[in-house]
Amino acid sequence: DVMAYANEADSPLPYPIIADDKRELSVLLGMLDPDERNKDGLPLTARCVFVIGPDKKLKLSILYPATTGRNFDEILRVIDSLQLTAQKKVATPVDWKV
Repeated sequence: DVMAYANEADSPLPYPIIADDKRELSVLLGMLDPDERNKDGLPLTARCVFVIGPDKKLKLSILYPATTGRNFDEILRVIDSLQLTAQKKVATPVDWKV
């Protein structure tokens, strides 16, 4: 979906994606939704987005309920803002666009 959004469906992703088949990382990071459960009664994993900067510090954390999809336009807007504000002493308002 991410690559299709960027019209680059045949290209490899330019960043790592972590698979967590055994849910170990989800448990460790507190990403389980206590209110939403699967057919076996296990908590669903919440939809989390973490942006880590080149300095290896957390720059953004967004947590969506398991039943709610992520807003990629907003994620891309925030990444653009993070890149801009890392270089210039500015702030970006709500709904800011490049």
